[in-house]
Amino acid sequence: MAKKAPRRTAERILEVSLDLFNRFGEPNVSTTLISAELSISPGNLYYHYPAKEELINALFDRYERGLTELLNASDGVRDVEDAWFFMHSLFELIWEYRFLYRDLNDLLSNNRHLETHFQWVLKNKTRALRALLDSMAQAGALQIDARETEATATSMVVVLTYWLSFEYVRDPRHAMEPQSAQLAPLRGAHHVLNVLLPYLEMGQRMHLLKLVSAYSDGAANVAA
Repeated sequence: MAKKAPRRTAERILEVSLDLFNRFGEPNVSTTLISAELSISPGNLYYHYPAKEELINALFDRYERGLTELLNASDGVRDVEDAWFFMHSLFELIWEYRFLYRDLNDLLSNNRHLETHFQWVLKNKTRALRALLDSMAQAGALQIDARETEATATSMVVVLTYWLSFEYVRDPRHAMEPQSAQLAPLRGAHHVLNVLLPYLEMGQRMHLLKLVSAYSDGAANVAA
């Protein structure tokens, strides 16, 4: 049991750091605050993570692994319903690590690991959304000229990547709070998929509008 304690402490440090980063924004959370929240000494924190940057990198690496697993399922999306659940799953993961997106520009300018890896994240998102478009087109859910696929996938990636920044700017005091956990990802999924409306087969278009209405109403009732 004693041998497992250091791993458990390292795990708790990551869990608490993620919660604090999400609540207050990474630039506003010091290692002193993290150690105080955990009721451990700063030395104990430094033993596991000698610098705040290592904490951030460890959390990002977890996010990256989860994102890769999700994106690899993009070529299995056949219709609007598949796309809705796929996109909502992506936004749930982004919400779980929302501090990365809220403070993205600051993090990238100060952290070489994130700067290089986020380039890969963008490329992987674009690749996955191209695969999604191709798969939906093959299934007859949408019609899109091959020359438009790259630009459409890129537009979807822009919304996917910056949606939480938009939410934060629109309502900085509440957008990143737990009570927004239902509506923010739903709105994000809606607006990413809204890019597809001109290309969707009519039945698929109507189904998307019904999904948005049903899930938005349900989330609003839960929030109320």
